[in-house]
Amino acid sequence: MLFEKPKKSFFGKLSEKISEVFLGRTVDESMLEELEEVLITSDIGMETTMKIIEQLREDIRKMGITTEEQVKAQIASIVRELIDKGEAHQICEDTPLVILVIGVNGGGKTTSIAKMASRFKNEGKSVLLAAADTFRAAAGEQLEIWGDRIGVNVISHHEGADPSAVIFDAIQSAKAKNIDVLICDTAGRIQTKKNLMTELEKMNKIIGREYPEAARETLLVLDSTTGKNAVSQAREFGEITDITGIVLTKLDGTAKGGIVITIADEFNMPVKFIGVGEGMNDLKEFDPAEFAGGLFNE
Repeated sequence: MLFEKPKKSFFGKLSEKISEVFLGRTVDESMLEELEEVLITSDIGMETTMKIIEQLREDIRKMGITTEEQVKAQIASIVRELIDKGEAHQICEDTPLVILVIGVNGGGKTTSIAKMASRFKNEGKSVLLAAADTFRAAAGEQLEIWGDRIGVNVISHHEGADPSAVIFDAIQSAKAKNIDVLICDTAGRIQTKKNLMTELEKMNKIIGREYPEAARETLLVLDSTTGKNAVSQAREFGEITDITGIVLTKLDGTAKGGIVITIADEFNMPVKFIGVGEGMNDLKEFDPAEFAGGLFNE
């Protein structure tokens, strides 16, 4: 399974904490209050936790739940229902496809782009990268290094260039070469929200004008190890642009996996990919049923 993690993973810790709550106890209101605290400390947001506990309370009453295993199974079922966004979890299969990748610096944006490019290439699709993060020193060079490793071309300009000019040139190249997937890196600077919003609006306008036939995705890359900070980033970027999905990095071995549940529930954003390791093949399609099933599968 994708979600079989080391002992100190989110899954193992959550299961362990719930087992501690049950020691010598029966299923009652005081136990539910302690379960609520366990979920909140697992980086599942307050509102989402309250929703889970309220549903669990009702299910306990209706279904006559009395054991630890029954409680765990019901929590997993509730979580699955919260996070499952159906077909929205799947990356668009139409081509040509333009993917705008957004997210703060240091969250794994560039490596996620490389892993996506490798994935598409392994599927037999032609891929082009656009280095439109022109404000971060050496961002273009970093993307070019990845491009060389994977064997895909990168369109880049000099540092400080207009990001939309890079997008424009990348689109012309993609159209001329009949590229299946164009993946565009963008600047990740939440603190300049207005400028970033203007940048993204300009990029989207150019894509719409120059490549109206292309399918579109806007993916937000979040570092799962940052926990509640990642939730804040989802909120901030969601206010700036329309996001079609989340790429959640560094989920391997982290105790912060609860943000998957919070983001999917609170922002109604589908998780498209998860990073479960450092290898190029360690970017996996997110499976809600498998995630929920892995919660207590020790």
